[in-house]
Amino acid sequence: MSASSHSDWNPGAYSRFRGLRLRPALDLLKAVPSLPPGGVVDLGCGNGAVGAALSSTFGRPVMGIDSSGVMLEEAQKTGAYSDLSKTDIADWMPERAPALIFSNAALQWLPDHEELLPRLAGYLAPGGTLAIQVPHQNNAPSHRVWRSLAEEHFPNRIDWSAAPDVMLPAAYFHLLSPLGAFDMWETDYYQVLAANKDAHPVRSYTESTYARPVLERLDEAEAERLIATYEAVMERAYPRGADGRVLFPLRRLFLLLTLPAKA
Repeated sequence: MSASSHSDWNPGAYSRFRGLRLRPALDLLKAVPSLPPGGVVDLGCGNGAVGAALSSTFGRPVMGIDSSGVMLEEAQKTGAYSDLSKTDIADWMPERAPALIFSNAALQWLPDHEELLPRLAGYLAPGGTLAIQVPHQNNAPSHRVWRSLAEEHFPNRIDWSAAPDVMLPAAYFHLLSPLGAFDMWETDYYQVLAANKDAHPVRSYTESTYARPVLERLDEAEAERLIATYEAVMERAYPRGADGRVLFPLRRLFLLLTLPAKA
């Protein structure tokens, strides 16, 4: 995850939906082509959920990069990483050119993708691959309603520059396709969220990620008021079934760039 002025991540809250968050990473991993010699970097490794899959797939050292100390403590417990570094992605620079830079649901927290992504590609070894997955959900009710309600009830209180965001797919195409073999696709994951008697399941899913920059700017009473209003909208947008479960579509954007091999 990227560094910011906000509070650190909550590994327990994030891991509550570990299986749902891991599936897109594994789908991206399957699309990575054969790699040249070099290491593997898990950029924004978080709690290390993808570390074991990266290590077993490529059979080479995996370095984890993240700005969250508590997340890195969890990643260390997996035993999947040859090295872990507490570094902001925006400041990271490898000592040796890696064969793969893999980033699962992290780069949406960083601005200036026009500069960031070509720079990351430039760190790769010849023939290396940049593999990225980011949520592309900001226009869905689950995410849009957090922003619209916050702007309505607490105008000018939220720093939206710290909120997760991505560019339009066409912008990524024009930015990255000149650099090598480029592929891009979107997938809608129809996730089934378990019943939760204490909260609407979509609120539980989003409050530990997208809603963090919103809720941490509010005091306890303000946050409770915003959450209650948000939940009322979610009950209509994502109705619970008779068993309390919710069907929650979530769109992911995948970017895969492979540089030309050395002549």
